[in-house]
Amino acid sequence: MLTLKLIIEDTERVIRGLEKKHFAGAREAIAEVIATDKVRRESQTQLDQNLSDAKKLAAEIGGLMKQGRRDEAEAVKAKVAALKETNKALEEKKAEAEAMMQRQLCAIPNIPYDLVPEGAGAEDNLVVKSSLRECKEGDTVGNWTTVVDNGEAKLPHWELAKKYNLIDFDLGVKITGAGFPVYRGKGAQLQRALINFFLDEARKAGYEEIMPPTVVNQASGYGTGQLPDKEGQMYHCEVDDLYLIPTAEVPVTNIYRDVIIDEKDLPIKNCAYTQCFRREAGSYGKDVRGLNRLHEFSKVEIVRIDTPEHSDESHREMLAHVEGLLQKLELPYRILRLCGGDMSFTSSICYDFEVYSEAQQRWLEVSSVSNFDTYQANRLKCRIRRTADKKTELAHTLNGSALALPRIVAALLENNQTPEGIRIPKALVPYCGFSIID
Repeated sequence: MLTLKLIIEDTERVIRGLEKKHFAGAREAIAEVIATDKVRRESQTQLDQNLSDAKKLAAEIGGLMKQGRRDEAEAVKAKVAALKETNKALEEKKAEAEAMMQRQLCAIPNIPYDLVPEGAGAEDNLVVKSSLRECKEGDTVGNWTTVVDNGEAKLPHWELAKKYNLIDFDLGVKITGAGFPVYRGKGAQLQRALINFFLDEARKAGYEEIMPPTVVNQASGYGTGQLPDKEGQMYHCEVDDLYLIPTAEVPVTNIYRDVIIDEKDLPIKNCAYTQCFRREAGSYGKDVRGLNRLHEFSKVEIVRIDTPEHSDESHREMLAHVEGLLQKLELPYRILRLCGGDMSFTSSICYDFEVYSEAQQRWLEVSSVSNFDTYQANRLKCRIRRTADKKTELAHTLNGSALALPRIVAALLENNQTPEGIRIPKALVPYCGFSIID
């Protein structure tokens, strides 16, 4: 959530940022917040004045009574009573304004950093790095050409999964529905191997492993920005008013809700493996086939809490960590800096990692690594206590997938198929216990 201070003191910058994110009605939304705040402040000012007047009048009553001027004292009492009634109405008006302003602020997305490129959608994202070829300044997804020699035609992962009995999509439909695959045999072992590999790599990089719940309450969904923005994409357990998590970001970041963290303890680095659940409402077509888009999937998430002055460095370290994972998995990848129109509601800057699927001849997103600046921390009330002066201020929060498994598995199967079987990358062999799926 944007701070009221930022909106009031730097209004035009906020509006420009929202327009860069293609937020409809940016100027009107900010004007509404400022107008509501004016009502709140005016109500508070009048309340303070009335309370001061009532205190003075109350002091007069005793003196008047001592002088036997009872009628005048009663008149003053009537004034005090009238002020109390006025104050009750002012309190209600102020409370209504505060509630309205909270709703207004929740409906406004974060503003992007200056480094975020202009653009309306995915085609305008910048390709900043690729393992396949050199990137040129201004390269966007829309003008990108992939240079991959496919050689002989390769099977897509859903056919490989059936051929080697790794994943049963039909059985998942029987048990639950589309988007809930069943992994079996070496397919299940590959999943577990990837999870352990990602967690071990995170531990080596200094991340503390967390095993959080996979259902959260409304306050947690609100704290990281999933509510009220994305409730339609989350599975809701209505009887208990709980939500299945779309990512471990939600429970892990909420560890620090309503917490003041000493500066000396930062940066905090956490990682977590969880199952993730997304309704993916409206998804259809060839891009959702097989593992490309699921309702339930495994993911390892990395989360950081940091100071404002160090969060950029933390972001770079997270990007390097994810890139290192893809290099160890020997997968062709590219890194995108998302344009304003393709960024999430809550992020200030975001980089996506995509791996190339040789069989599908397309790029598959496997990670998003974001810096949220103070946006989540303001909702979470997550603050830093400075060592020097003991003053508190909002922290910065960051997170990223490291990594999401479905499309990694798809790329591993498709890109490593040989006449003898599917080759396992060297880094994974100790975790799998086998070097080939045949």
